[in-house]
Formats: sequence, C-alpha cells, structure tokens
Amino acid sequence: MNAIETRGLNLFYRDFQALRDVTLNVEQGGITALIGPSGCGKTTLLRCCNRINERIPTVRTNGEIHILGKNIYNADVSLLELRKIAGMVFQRPNPLPVSIYENIVFGLRLHAQKEARTRAALDLAVEKALTETGLWADVKDKLDAPATSLQLEQQQKLCIARLLPLQPEINLMDEPCAALDVAGTESIEHLIRSWKGAYTTLIVTHNMAQARRVSDHSAFMLSGQLVEFGTTQEIFDGPKDRRTAEYVAGRFG
Repeated sequence: MNAIETRGLNLFYRDFQALRDVTLNVEQGGITALIGPSGCGKTTLLRCCNRINERIPTVRTNGEIHILGKNIYNADVSLLELRKIAGMVFQRPNPLPVSIYENIVFGLRLHAQKEARTRAALDLAVEKALTETGLWADVKDKLDAPATSLQLEQQQKLCIARLLPLQPEINLMDEPCAALDVAGTESIEHLIRSWKGAYTTLIVTHNMAQARRVSDHSAFMLSGQLVEFGTTQEIFDGPKDRRTAEYVAGRFG
C-alpha cells in the first residue's frame, strides 16, 4: 500500500512553474529520499504533502495528492487533521519559545481528547516522545527549561519529538541534518531508520551518502520534474536515466 500518491501534480509561484506533472508513489512504512540539485522542486513537493505551500498567496496547484487513499484537495479535507497525519520537520530547528515540556504537549493540549490531557497522560506522552527520540536521559531533569536553551541537535530532536504524541502516520523531513555535525547527523539518521515499518518517512536530502544510508527508495528530481524513481540501490548503482547517473556520480548539482 502507498501512503502518498501524487498524480500529474503541477505547482506555480505566480508564473514560475516549480513542479511539472509529478507522479510518485511513496510506500507506506518505508523511507523515501527526494534527491536532486538545489531548486529542482524537492522541498516544494515535500511541502505539497500537507499543503503548507498554500500559505504563500501566489501559489497555484493542480493535479492530485492522495494521502492514505484520500485526495487531500477534496473540499471536505481539514488542513488541521491533514497536518496531524503528515507532520513536518524543517531544515533548521524551530522549537516553540516555551519549555521543553510544553513543546511536547502543545499539540495534545490543542487536539487531544480530555482524557489525554490529564497531567498523568501528558507526563507519559512527554517521556515516551523524548525516549523515542533519544532525548529523555539528557533532559528529564530540566523539562521546565526553555527549549531554546538546548543544543542544535537536541532542538532538532525536540522538534521531531513534538510530532510524535499526535501519532502522525507520515513524517515529512526537509534536510533535517543540514545544520548538524557528524554525531548529530548519525543520531537523527538512526532515529529515522528506527521508524521503518511504524511511520512513513519522506526526506529531502542533498547528502547522497545519507540517502544511501537511510532510504529504501529514492526519487531524483530535476527542473521540477521527477526524472527517475526506484529502490535506492537501483538509483545509485544502476540508474536508467543519464541525468540520474551524472547527478549521483557528482558531476553536477
């Protein structure tokens, strides 16, 4: 089963066409990497999957995107509910200017049923989310500290942990390791790999070694078009398109 399916997807910023007839299937429970040079449409495609692009007034979109079998452009789709299903992690950490604890429970306070908003339930949700992201041991004694006081890697993990209490089925990740050092990158990649089977992950990365390490499938984009899609091994070791071969070999981009 596919978690994400795009069909003939086009997106315009005023007169500039950023996506051109993109048709892509993203396997449920798998890890799919979007690769390609800067400006090729990777992040735009990622942001289409929970309709964040529509915050920009000049954006026009046509085509279809199905998330878990439902066209997200249908009139009855709630953007609030969609963004609970398809959570977003941005290139740079964006913790809320409140405590570590309140960052984690923010979504629950807004969306959860009354029984999930008791202090005991919130405490459990915080511990679970921070444990899953490998942060619990570091922050369990300072949950009231400002989230902005954390190191950059910890802030990124916190932003990921913030998604988990709402149990998104899809994690959209826009170069989540771009601002991290080697150790931080390794930690986030380990976390992403641990999600396989439990969550669907769609990740934008410029790091070809990272795409090889973490993803099951890769999609190569160029000038707003999907050039080639296949298993990551196929894309890197036996690409069918000359442009894909040149990109993964480092000849441009």
